[in-house]
Amino acid sequence: MRAQDMEAVILAGGLGTRLREETEVRPKPMVMVGGTPILLHIMRIYRRFGVKRFIVCLGYKGEVVRDFFVNYRLHKADIEVDLSTSAVRVLGDTAPLDFTVTLVETGAEANTGSRIRRALKHVRGSQFFATYGDGVANIDIEALLETHRNGGRLGTITAVHPPSRYGEIDIAGSDVRSFREKPQTADGWINGGFMVLDKRAFDGLPPDDGKMSLEIDLMPVLAERAALSVYRHDGFWQCMDTFRDMTMLNEMWAAGKAPWKVWE
Repeated sequence: MRAQDMEAVILAGGLGTRLREETEVRPKPMVMVGGTPILLHIMRIYRRFGVKRFIVCLGYKGEVVRDFFVNYRLHKADIEVDLSTSAVRVLGDTAPLDFTVTLVETGAEANTGSRIRRALKHVRGSQFFATYGDGVANIDIEALLETHRNGGRLGTITAVHPPSRYGEIDIAGSDVRSFREKPQTADGWINGGFMVLDKRAFDGLPPDDGKMSLEIDLMPVLAERAALSVYRHDGFWQCMDTFRDMTMLNEMWAAGKAPWKVWE
């Protein structure tokens, strides 16, 4: 199976409490970067590698996500409305999307593992991509999938170097030899999302009570079973966890310096 034959499951139901300025009115994946929800940026990263089918796990303010995709053409195109009949005619699309989106209500309070588990019924194949709805990267999806296949495990996570919260200063005596604003750390790895999972990874788990965490309840179990492999991504990665993160991503996009824009 190639990347283009698989679905990507995206978690889009969390509260996003550390970005409260935006998430009081919308779920975090719908926060705008360059005038487009970050969720759509993530989808376009996958689309660059042929993925056309997406499964979005809804929860908090899921109606905002539903409205965006159900009315996508109406939001983006010129339209004509006949007020006598309420008929709407699309006069011309601008850059129409060529993929399908399955919107799955996974519960307002469900945890990450339970959300994915509840969406499995919509996954056609035995394997699928999965990621969070708030992180972007210039990741090679095909290389990620190849690593998963070669490893023969039930799951593969992408390990990334987290960006530092502070500027890095190279000091020589009383002089600053160099300064880098929030560089990625050279040591230490974290889970950056962009995972490949086999449906069998969820076999043998306790009944779904909505509380299963992907990070606490599933990944450690797979690791203990030697069923979890890793793809190391040394390139750009950034999550949108805070208002500062959102501002930085928007500034990068506005400056034409968005490394995660791997599509045309």
